[in-house]
Amino acid sequence: MTRSIVDIHILQNVPPSNMNRDDTGTPKSAYYGGERRARVSSQAWKRATRNRFQQLLPPEELGVRTKRVVEALVERITERDATVADNAVKLAEEVLSVATGSTLDVPKRKAKDDGSGGALPEAKYLMFLSRRQLDALADIAVAESDGGDPATLKAELKDKTKKARARAAVDTRHSVDIALFGRMVADTAGLNVDAAAQVAHALSVHRSELESDYYTAVDDLSGDSDSGAGMIGTVDFNSATLYRYAAVDVDELHRNLGAGLDPEQPPSTPAAKALTAFLEAFITSLPTGKINTFAHHTLPSVVVVKLRDRWPLNFVGAFETPVPKSASGGFLRGSCDQLAAHVAEMERAYGLDSDPTWVFRVGEETKGLAGLGSALTLRTLLEQVGSTVRERLESGA
Repeated sequence: MTRSIVDIHILQNVPPSNMNRDDTGTPKSAYYGGERRARVSSQAWKRATRNRFQQLLPPEELGVRTKRVVEALVERITERDATVADNAVKLAEEVLSVATGSTLDVPKRKAKDDGSGGALPEAKYLMFLSRRQLDALADIAVAESDGGDPATLKAELKDKTKKARARAAVDTRHSVDIALFGRMVADTAGLNVDAAAQVAHALSVHRSELESDYYTAVDDLSGDSDSGAGMIGTVDFNSATLYRYAAVDVDELHRNLGAGLDPEQPPSTPAAKALTAFLEAFITSLPTGKINTFAHHTLPSVVVVKLRDRWPLNFVGAFETPVPKSASGGFLRGSCDQLAAHVAEMERAYGLDSDPTWVFRVGEETKGLAGLGSALTLRTLLEQVGSTVRERLESGA
């Protein structure tokens, strides 16, 4: 069976920064090709991508990942019926427990700190629900509680049909970020959602050295007789040309999102829209660790998108031999040359050289990739990839 998988390959220069640090405050790194490389974890870039969604998608198409799920549901219940406010917490607990199978308790620390007993119950782990799913649960809580009576709601949800409705409320109408990044519900495996997107740890294409910045801060009210610094410290950093990679299983994304709620739209619309949003968010996002210190705001110099019909393919092997610094300094030109050679060889060997390709690149240093495809603007790349995926989904329906 023909599949539809979108591969995204990115080369991006990042100046001195510490955007993703370990428990000691040091920028993350990894050995690859026998050399220490700068690394940015996939979790960090997925978080940055989700944050970027806030500017690209309406709130109702996004999810909420939180332990404070009772609080989120209480707010929606009281918005629907303010008269049930006194029992909203009990209503939220009951419908969430039935729908997700999760145990909800007030954390011991909060119970101790909040002497009034007003702390709200929380889930034991981060729970990922779409805003539409929370709205559906709030509707059930209000409709089945007969004016806000928790006992009535509990009795009603023992009915198999109504219990199934509550379970279906959290297993349908998934948000874009749940469909892309997946969801695990520890207490009810049937509610798990397989992620449609895979994101690799970003690696520098060259050997990376760790550096340290020694800084001092002046006390504004110190007098002339006090010449010492008010504070001293150090912060570790590195700089790198990064290779970034992600893959999206378009078919899985389509299954997760379904046909959408608008009967006037083609069934492929939600998946195509989610894919282009992911492309733009992944390309333009940036982890923000220590960003006020380093202001490492950069955008990729190269974006190569491939549409596969068999399997995803990460091209990190192009950099197993570290890219040497060019005669005039810099790694981008050499990175593009090594990547172009590796892509051509791998695709020829595996018979993948006919797969559709889109290329966005900036600067003379990237001309080594000219042979992969016509250079497009980012907007044109997004439009063309979205259109091609939409046609692929509709033809396979």
